[in-house]
Amino acid sequence: MILSCGEALIDMLPRPSAAEEDSFAPYPGGAVMNTAIALGRLGVPSAFFSGISTDLFGEMLMAALAASHVDTSLTVRSARPTTLAFVRLVEGEASYTFYDENTAGRMIRPEDLPKLPDRVRALFFGGISLMTDPCGATHEALMASAASTGRVLMLDPNIRPSFIGDEAAYRARLGRMIGMAHVVKLSDEDLRWLSGNGPVADRARSLLDRGPRVVLVTEGASGAHGFTRDHTIFVPAPQVTVADTVGAGDTFNAGVLAALHDAGRLTPDGIDTLSGQTLVRALELGVQAAAITVSRPGANPPWAVEIS
Repeated sequence: MILSCGEALIDMLPRPSAAEEDSFAPYPGGAVMNTAIALGRLGVPSAFFSGISTDLFGEMLMAALAASHVDTSLTVRSARPTTLAFVRLVEGEASYTFYDENTAGRMIRPEDLPKLPDRVRALFFGGISLMTDPCGATHEALMASAASTGRVLMLDPNIRPSFIGDEAAYRARLGRMIGMAHVVKLSDEDLRWLSGNGPVADRARSLLDRGPRVVLVTEGASGAHGFTRDHTIFVPAPQVTVADTVGAGDTFNAGVLAALHDAGRLTPDGIDTLSGQTLVRALELGVQAAAITVSRPGANPPWAVEIS
């Protein structure tokens, strides 16, 4: 089972009203929750850890997870409100304004951490849950405790610069978590924010020197790169008509993890000895799944039967 650890929130997506006025409609979302849902839809045993409210929006989140076969037994429920993300779309590209003070997800603390069941063999971290405390410290503590247990750890920071309160502290946290992760995925924008300008391959390989065995870099409609000590691979993305990009990177993550799971490589040794063929397949499933997501509005990852 793969445990996705991070935010669940409500995306308030722009939708015209019946009177043709600008309005927002609520949709379950959050980068890490999207990955958990995409994994469940791809037929991989999937579980989710975060704080989820008992309010109306929290019940929407729980229902969305259940509908995609995601185990929610490790979630922490509270009466605190649900995080809201108001989304602005410009030519299909999404930008976000977050309302996150004192929310169920933000306020989880290290004492809320569950004992990990043996069936959890890999953990995925990322999203805005790493940018603020106490939830950021909580997820980092969970990653640190899992690092010594023989489980595979994947990190996608999914950096939202406008949401970062203390950049120095956030960069320090990312540095520690990159050092613990077996797989790190970044968009090209994330990589630029983290390490400046320069060739993608050079900057990605510099991250391999910090601990990860695999570094993945996505470049939107162009495709995705995969780097290990022994392999440098690029897989182009399928060309589709884009509705919006909400959930694209999250679905890519799920495709990669699903391919590694299906290949029996979700162990530290399996990641250390990853073949080029297996890495190609992981990138291919990632870009195929993401292409389906961007072809329809909102974060709506594909089911396994939709993947050719």
